[in-house]
Amino acid sequence: MDRTPPAPPVPPATAASRTPAAKQAKRATHAAFFGFGVDYFDIYLPVVALAPAIHYFQPKGIPDSVETTLFYLTFAATLLGRPVGSIVFGGISDRIGRRNATLIAVAGFTVATFLMAALPGYAQWGYGGIVCLLLLRFVGGIFMGGEYTSANPLALESCPPAKRGIVGAYIAGAYPIGYIAISVVTLPLLSFLPGGSAGSAYQTWGWRLPFLVGGLLGVVFFVFFYRSVDESAAWQAEAARKESAAEKKAPLRELLRDRAIRRRLAQALLLMTGLWFGVQSIISPVSGLLITYLKQDPGAVTTALLLSNVALFLGYLTFGHLGQKYGRRRVLICSGIATLLVSVASFLAMLMLLSNGGSFVLAMVLYTVGLVVAISPFGVATVYLIEAFPTKIRASGYGVAYSVSLLIPSFYSFYMLGLSSFMPYVYTPLVLIALGGVLTAVGAKIGAETDRTELVGSD
Repeated sequence: MDRTPPAPPVPPATAASRTPAAKQAKRATHAAFFGFGVDYFDIYLPVVALAPAIHYFQPKGIPDSVETTLFYLTFAATLLGRPVGSIVFGGISDRIGRRNATLIAVAGFTVATFLMAALPGYAQWGYGGIVCLLLLRFVGGIFMGGEYTSANPLALESCPPAKRGIVGAYIAGAYPIGYIAISVVTLPLLSFLPGGSAGSAYQTWGWRLPFLVGGLLGVVFFVFFYRSVDESAAWQAEAARKESAAEKKAPLRELLRDRAIRRRLAQALLLMTGLWFGVQSIISPVSGLLITYLKQDPGAVTTALLLSNVALFLGYLTFGHLGQKYGRRRVLICSGIATLLVSVASFLAMLMLLSNGGSFVLAMVLYTVGLVVAISPFGVATVYLIEAFPTKIRASGYGVAYSVSLLIPSFYSFYMLGLSSFMPYVYTPLVLIALGGVLTAVGAKIGAETDRTELVGSD
């Protein structure tokens, strides 16, 4: 007679038994948000922090056109590095894990940022100083592209399906937070340190402080991620399946080889190109248009743009909730149409109001409406892209779709210059905003809904 005591019954899953997974999801989500914020902090370093000290890297008496080109290159170098980083680290993340790829990327951009803070200027190295600055910006951009390409899929793979919409929006909302953070760090420095003239305190060493802050944020992120965030369960399951099947395929090659996935990638690239046109036509040129062409007070413009970015963060969360409730694809289609109708109209109304000496406050309210309508869909697009690709190539698909789509819109200044040959320059962003709305709506329309996708085993 078998006297072995019966095995105790397995208790049903409880809230307590699910706590480790819930904590992992929260840690991964907050880490992805923080990392994305550091990314955008870094992107705007040359625009906000280095712009008042750019002469530190340039000789005296160079033509304005050369000076403007060199400044534009310091901004563009990072934007060009990000697609390279997404391609490289997408494959790394799909092969060796989201967590390991994120740690490598964070270490890389942290070192690059610290090195930029230590660079000598034209007086010491001649043009070698700005050449090194451009190289470090490009290399830093590669690692930055790798950070979100790895950390964002990890966070959403750890997240319960019912919360993915709002979590994706929260992570994407780090963009306006990053812009606010770099402004908060830099503006007090410009108030306390004399700037503008050659040899001034800000031009000599003050500009280095925001770069040091950016490097320290990278260190904090690395330590937190290393100590607190575990590998994605979805990636671990896929890695185990590949190992048991002796399957070794390059993720990028697989992304481009499969016809169905190629079509999905092309659709995602079209959608994201539209959204990036919105960014480059509504955000990038507005400060110059308001200050240079419409003669608005620089301090008032800076303050208004900060407030607009606060509203934009709330817009990300709102759109993320709508995407969770009504479907990502449907919200993206409606967003593209709204950009075409609402954002174009509100941006035009802002320009006309300020051109005729109207209320600056009302004009910035109109601008904020157009900004929120056109840019908040990024809160939906982040989770939409991650859901669109199977686990084995998820980081590669997300990274390529998110970053490579930036290349064409990044040349917005040249498009505006070309359009100015037959329309007033100040109104040229309207054409690009409208184009962005059309591409967003069409890109979403030809795609499939993703909100029911299971990220574990979605191959």
